[in-house]
Amino acid sequence: MLFSKEYVGYLAKQLTKKLKEGEFIEAPEQGPVVERVHAALLDELTLEDRINDEVRAILEAYSDEMKKTGANYQEMFKKVKNELVRKYKAVL
Repeated sequence: MLFSKEYVGYLAKQLTKKLKEGEFIEAPEQGPVVERVHAALLDELTLEDRINDEVRAILEAYSDEMKKTGANYQEMFKKVKNELVRKYKAVL
């Protein structure tokens, strides 16, 4: 993830504050809203990390076959990652 968890927490607080000031949301208490915004931001920002982990797991399962055929790990990583990005309809 590009940002620290502390910075994502700060972003969640600031975003919630701006949404309330602009009267885009109504919330009697800011705490629960900040928590949900924080969770949503973390989920979105860690998507690429989760995809990379899944790619590594897939390539590990096919490591013997890749060695036999002489496939390039970096090239295969890119191809599998692009397929998963399309599958999840992710924007990275």
